[in-house]
Amino acid sequence: MKITFWIFLFIIFYTYVGYGIFLYALVRIRRIIKGKRNSNFDLTNLPTCTLIIAVFNEASILEEKIKNTKELVYPDGKINFLFVTDGSTDESPEIIKKHEGISLMHSPERRGKIHAMHRAMNEVHTEIVIFTDANTFLNKEALINIARHYQDRTVGAVAGEKRVQIDETADATAGEGFYWKYESALKKWDSELYSVVGAAGELFSIRRDLYIPVPPDTVLDDFMISLRIAEKGYRIVYEPDAFALETSSASISEELKRKIRIAAGGIQSVVRLKSLLNPFHNFVLTFQYISHRVLRWTITPFLMIAAVIINAIIVWQTGEWLYMVLLAGQILFYALAIIGLTFEKRNIRIKALFIPYYFCVMNYAVLAGIKRYAFAEQKVTWEKAKRK
Repeated sequence: MKITFWIFLFIIFYTYVGYGIFLYALVRIRRIIKGKRNSNFDLTNLPTCTLIIAVFNEASILEEKIKNTKELVYPDGKINFLFVTDGSTDESPEIIKKHEGISLMHSPERRGKIHAMHRAMNEVHTEIVIFTDANTFLNKEALINIARHYQDRTVGAVAGEKRVQIDETADATAGEGFYWKYESALKKWDSELYSVVGAAGELFSIRRDLYIPVPPDTVLDDFMISLRIAEKGYRIVYEPDAFALETSSASISEELKRKIRIAAGGIQSVVRLKSLLNPFHNFVLTFQYISHRVLRWTITPFLMIAAVIINAIIVWQTGEWLYMVLLAGQILFYALAIIGLTFEKRNIRIKALFIPYYFCVMNYAVLAGIKRYAFAEQKVTWEKAKRK
């Protein structure tokens, strides 16, 4: 039982902290042996590009989004802007129609974002395609900073950085900002070692000729599309100087909606991307994929529960002080998470408590997402989380 406990504890630590430490060490070793990856680009020969923005009932923010889109820097004659408003029942299509230089695709039928993307891709003929969301705002040089990487023929996709804007009154969603900063560091090191393991829909791009339509019931379309390209042997590069800025979720309950959907899509992706679990296909990619994604979306949340139970049994049977300290540490951590929950309900803001609270919410979301996937409760269309 002690051996089992230490194995579980190691996997938990490795999933959330250890992989980051080990990954950074591997990156440092790679730099010593091979040097840093090439960052010299010819900005006079950028590829043709289409920016696709999927929209669903975003009339309240569309004018600001269009203004941001038109301010993006890219060579004249090499960029197209395409808004897709399938299923929108507000004034979104009419708002877009008023603006010159922007193409609109609209269908009154709501069949989900992935279906809208498939429709749009059938009309795109540029060398690369960049996807972003209607509720995010890009830095002016985002498109150039993404497109320059395609001068390397081994690159099949480029992931931008998601940045969460946290204001001074932020509550438990402060944990969201901390989480994305940590994720960004991991993605930067993943990219330098070999490849990012999946892109986020807020901002990512692909080579047009590598696009493979994913099944219409796919929940994490961005993740699946990018990793299908990695399956072919192409790298997914991370570009932190191309970023999408969005506000945090309106509350932790709104963030929980999003996390459960992502977890359901995550386990769906693991089931469908079986080839990435085969280390003989691409050992480094498999190592990164399992370490960064699969463990979080499968066994680790269950091991966290099991570790507490096994630890308590060991203490009850042996009374050894080391296991008493470890049990006390676990109980304290979860107690801080419960206090964070209590404070959020009372609108008391102590950010130090919101990190353990957010961490526990994330792992609860995985358990709920696995249940949702197992009972086929996750639809491809979803109620988007409200944001501040």
